[in-house]
Parts: sequence; structure tokens; C-alpha cells
Amino acid sequence: MTKSHRPSVRGRHWAVSTNHWLASLAASRILDRGGNAIDAGVAAGLALGVLQPDIVGSAGVAPMIVYLAETDEVATISGLGRWPRAASARYFVDRHGGDLPLGVLRCVTPAAIDAWCQALRRYGTLGFGDVAEAALELASGGFATHRLLAETIAEDEELYASWESSRSVFLARGKPPRVGDPFVQADLGRTFVRLMEAEARSGGGREAGLEAVRDEFHRGAIASEIVAHFEAEGGLMTAEDLAGFRAGHEEPERARFGPWEIYSCGPWCQGPLLLEIANLVSHHGFDEIQEFSEDYVHRLTELLKLGFADREAYFGDPEFVDVPLDDLLSDAFAAERVKAVDRARACPDLPRAGETRLGRPDMPWVREAVEGARRNRAHRDTTYLCVVDAAGNGFSATPSDGYGTAGIVPGLGFAVSTRGDQSWIDSRHPSVIEPWKRPRLTPNPALAKKDGKLAFLFGTPGGDVQVQAMLQVFLNHAVRGMDPQAAIEAPRFASESFPGSFWPHTHKPGVLRLEPGYMRHAGGLEAKGHTIAPWPDLGWRAGGVCAIAIDGESGDRIAGADPRRECMALAW
Repeated sequence: MTKSHRPSVRGRHWAVSTNHWLASLAASRILDRGGNAIDAGVAAGLALGVLQPDIVGSAGVAPMIVYLAETDEVATISGLGRWPRAASARYFVDRHGGDLPLGVLRCVTPAAIDAWCQALRRYGTLGFGDVAEAALELASGGFATHRLLAETIAEDEELYASWESSRSVFLARGKPPRVGDPFVQADLGRTFVRLMEAEARSGGGREAGLEAVRDEFHRGAIASEIVAHFEAEGGLMTAEDLAGFRAGHEEPERARFGPWEIYSCGPWCQGPLLLEIANLVSHHGFDEIQEFSEDYVHRLTELLKLGFADREAYFGDPEFVDVPLDDLLSDAFAAERVKAVDRARACPDLPRAGETRLGRPDMPWVREAVEGARRNRAHRDTTYLCVVDAAGNGFSATPSDGYGTAGIVPGLGFAVSTRGDQSWIDSRHPSVIEPWKRPRLTPNPALAKKDGKLAFLFGTPGGDVQVQAMLQVFLNHAVRGMDPQAAIEAPRFASESFPGSFWPHTHKPGVLRLEPGYMRHAGGLEAKGHTIAPWPDLGWRAGGVCAIAIDGESGDRIAGADPRRECMALAW
């Protein structure tokens, strides 16, 4: 079970792990030039927006968590857009019969460029042009189509064909590209040039240049072209919405796990769910359970259901919703919550939410979020990257928002963030659409300290699979002592017994996905009440975890990368 197909890579100076080998190389070049982890991470993030436009966009979301070695500070940048001020649940009820249509109406303000610039300005050492060189080269000169890109374009060909601007990029030869075909995004390359030119014109030093990049995108000519596109397509976003957006700079959330302390972003994403379930694991008592056993899968699945119930009951933009994290992450709550686990029988659906200072809300939307005739036309997925530099700084980011459910803005080469598809139109839900509100995001980068020192950075794409894959990898490393690569390659499982985060929030009560390494337990798990659905061996829907561990004795950086996707780790 613990044998891996790849070695963990180990370096004395730095390590990088991302969801594509060229993004890892882009980050390593920045580190070799003297840039820090934040500079390298932004370079990788920009490159991933070019290399994986099916699952991550240059104008999408970019939540990130940063560790600063000199001050022992952990901070987050939300990198998540807001609904236009003209948007509301009532609008979609009245105008679209309670549906969230494809196209610009599901778009929130683009967030990634502002977030990358803010990270560089606060914590980096280089300018935008320095870290965007690889992204520019890959967009303008192209790269070889990789396996996942070819597969997802072919699967969603009809969506890309819906918009001429998208068709010319994704179906440039009149059909989906094959593995190895050149994939060029010339308009996106020209957009990068325009941003670099704005930086060069600023003439006021590094910080002024980064602000100029941000302003060109949110207030300048690029913003005007975005607004014109929305007006032509019947969208809600205005120039005021674009100009008024700034990514949040916020304190992280945290939870203890033995000698570990795990950090996540706030409840505007599902990050605190990782913390809550880790706390439930601490209080449930897994010490006597054999690793990778049927009992382990059953009990962890039931704890996951408890956490997902609390996510659905409470999580949302904390500027709009009172999220009782003080209760949800407390030891007293966890000790009571784990009593709901039946060790012999699976909960057939989602259990009731836990009781907090806000009470114990009913969740009628859970019963109504069943799989129907509408296909869940959400954007495909997400990506991930992490970096640790020679000084011990750490950077963990989960950019997202591909171009499958809204068309590319003509002439600019990107689609605006479609993250609105993670909101609800049901007014009873804490993540219901409201003017200037942030959707509840699935991407949730994480890092962890051990005995007070930075020890592990980790994350993954995968939508609602993210927290589940991240938790299993963390437990493999922190509890079982597996190195990052072995922890990542170990077999996975994931529950689907909750409303999905993507519109239309389909729900599959009792469904439990198993990779082949767990299928020997299928019969026993079915006898406990789980509905088993197999995953292929190392299939991409089980996530694409990347991780970096820091050896507490030698200080070595030890990185792993998921063979389920095009992930690659490097170290020096």
C-alpha cells in the first residue's frame, strides 16, 4: 500500500510542486534567479492559467496562503471575485425561472490578476513582467497539448463550440486537439504584453508597477473591453464593479491536530471544513483502526458527511453570513459531534448539521438538491501549486476557473471568472446570491506546522473531492509517516452524499467512490449501507495533490506530485 511509483524529490534549498511540469519549471527558474517562494508561486500560477485553460483561467480565482519565515506569519489572500452589484437570487428567479444560465450571467468579478499583484506587492521581490515571462512565452509560442487538456476539451466540445471566441482557441483545427498538438493562445499572449507595458509605463518602482498592472486590468483599456463584452452579451458586470474589486487580505483559520497545526483560508471557501474534519478525527479515536481497512473507510466517510452537513448549514461569505467557526472548530463541538457516527451502519444521506450558538438549522435545500435532468455544466476543475524557498518561506495556492461555461472575451484570450456557479438561488442557503457577495469557493490551499515550524504544504484540484483527498494525504503523512509521494499515491475514496458545490448542486445520497486499491472492501461497505461507485486506477477525478514536507532535522524540502494528473515536483 505504501509503495510509490515515483520517488519523493528532495532538496536542501528549495522545492516546487505544481499540476504541470512546465509550471514547475517556470517556478524553478524564478528561484534560480533569486526570487522568493511568492515570486515563484505567482510565476507558476500565471503559467498554469495558460497551460490548463480548461480548468483554470488567467481571470479566474486565485486563493492563496503564505508563510513568512522571518516573522513566522501566516496570511491569506482570498483571490475570489464578487457578484456584480446588480445580481441577486431574485433576478435569476424572475428572469431565468430559478436557473443559472451558461455564459456571462454566472460570472463574478475577475480576481486572479489583482490577487497575484497583491501577493507580489506584499510579499514578493520581483515585478509582474519578471514572473509572467513563462506565461507569455507559453501563450504566444504555444505548448504541446497534454493528456488532460485533450480529454476535457473532447468531452466538452459542444460547450467550447458555443462561442466563436472559444471555438477559435479550443477547436482551432475544427476539432479537439490531440495529445502533442500545438496549443496557442495568441490573444492571451497579447494581453500579457499589454499588462507588462502598463507596468513599464508606470515609472515609479516595483510597487507602482504592480499597481499599474492591476489598474490596467480593472480600470484601463482591458477593463473597458471586458465591460463592452458583458454589455453585448447581456451580463450584469459594470465598470464600477471591476474598478471597485480588491482581493481580501485576511487572517487564516487554524486547528490543532496533535503536534500539528493546520492552516486554511476562511469560510468564504471550504477550507475550514478540512480543519473541522481533522478535529473530528482527533476526537473519534482512529488509533485502533488498521490503515486502509474497511473500518477506516467507513468511519472516515461518516465523519466527512458530518463535516459536509455543517458546510451546507453554515459556510458562506463571512461579510454577509455569521459563520460560527468558534463552535465548529472547538474541541467541545468535535467531542459531541463524533457521537453521531454509527460504526456499523452508514448514514443513508447527509446527517443533520451540528448544533452551534446559532442553533441547529434545518436544511431543506439538501432534500431538494437531487440529481435531475439538467447536467451539471460547471467548469471542469481547478489546479494547485506550492513552493518552499531557501529562506523557509512557503506559498500554497489553488487557482481555478476554466473557460468551458462562459465564452472567451474577444481579443483578450480569457473568460471572466465563472465562479458564480458555486452560489445558490435558494434564499435559505448561506451562500445564496446577493449583490457584491462572494460565492462559497471549493479551492482551499493549506499548510501545516509541526512543533511550531512550517512542515507541510498541500492542496489539490477536484471540487468537492479536494478536502477529502487533502485529508487522506495529510493523514498518510502525519499519522502513518509516509513520505509525500507515497502519501499522494496511496489509494483514495470520496463521498458524494451531499449537495455538490457546483450548479445545479446535484446530490447522490450514500454514494461512495473507491479507487481500485479499496475495491476489496466494496462488499463489506455495501453491507454497511454505502452505495459503491468505482473510480479507475489513478484517474484524474480523484484529485491532483501536490505537497512539500520540510524535514524537521535536516531542513530538506521533500516534494511529491500526483501521477493522477500532469503534476511534477522539483527540488534543489
